[in-house]
Amino acid sequence: MIMEEEQKEESVRHFLDLVKKSRRGKLKIYIGMSAGVGKTYRMLQESHALLRNGVDICIGYVETHKRSETEALVAGLPTIPRRKIFYRGKEIEEMDLKGIMNRHPEIVIVDELAHTNAEGSKNTKRWQDVFDLLEAGISVISAVNIQHLESINEEIEQITGILVTERIPDKILEIADEIVNIDLTADELVTRLKEGKIYDQSKIERALGNFFQSDKILQLRELALKEVVHQVERKIQTEIPKSIKLRPERFLACISSNAETAGVVIRKTARLASYYRSPWIVLYVQSDSESMERIKLDKQRHLINHFKLATELGAEVIKVKSNAITKTIIDIANEKEITTICIGKPHLNIFQVILRTAVFNGLLKNLAMNDIDLVILS
Repeated sequence: MIMEEEQKEESVRHFLDLVKKSRRGKLKIYIGMSAGVGKTYRMLQESHALLRNGVDICIGYVETHKRSETEALVAGLPTIPRRKIFYRGKEIEEMDLKGIMNRHPEIVIVDELAHTNAEGSKNTKRWQDVFDLLEAGISVISAVNIQHLESINEEIEQITGILVTERIPDKILEIADEIVNIDLTADELVTRLKEGKIYDQSKIERALGNFFQSDKILQLRELALKEVVHQVERKIQTEIPKSIKLRPERFLACISSNAETAGVVIRKTARLASYYRSPWIVLYVQSDSESMERIKLDKQRHLINHFKLATELGAEVIKVKSNAITKTIIDIANEKEITTICIGKPHLNIFQVILRTAVFNGLLKNLAMNDIDLVILS
């Protein structure tokens, strides 16, 4: 009886979680390589379009940086007044989280996602305010620069020479329902700066000598583009059914302890993966006949060197102990969504079992069923 009651409680909790999730607000984030690319401008443009379509949308917080083009777009949009507080003898303005909750618009614009709130605020960081809004069922459109992402903080410092102290955790991007990259070329961004569309005249020369240099902008642009691609790939993996998903090329190189051919298989698979710009894996299935007690020391050394070579060439190395070699290869291929399996010549020790007619036919049948290509490398 106690077990049944616990199961009922668990079922109720699960259902409540589903209900809460369906009520949760949606999050859209505009991301860019730097200040001045037009994130806030695009948010405000979208806000006007939503307002014209009858959506209840408000500005919770927008930072125009006194850019005339941006300030012009604020006009006509419903705005929730900022909260005025005194901090260290000065009056400053913060986003009024409670005011937004009470007003409870359908969508709220929240700029400067990485902002640190003044002491006395409910949350330390603005991204935490956004979490609260989403949990309250309010959808949020926000913006952030790539340099504020926690996981690449050290890379940003190496590129720019600046330690960015205001950062957001990667999970913010992971929970976002939509991420839009606002992209400009380095020349376009520098032109905007020189025209006074990013900072006022007194700051332009300093900016050109520090942050706004072409090599730095290009590297930040690459990071922003990669991050958006990564998030899109993650959503594809989680949201699109496998049956209709367009699979990217992924290679699996199967090797044995045979020193001569294993190196060839690794290098040729690396070349194929490089050509397709695809991830690839090196798989070593260790059967009982290839246990470390049974193979010679020189073969063991060669294996270690091959694992090292594969890693240096950019492969993920997987080692599995199994006598069911064919099944193991198929299982790994399916798990990793492999499109092409690469093996060496049929005389490879690891394939003496596989290439017996019945077993090899079984392998081919499995590969055909799973739409996986087989390449035998000379």
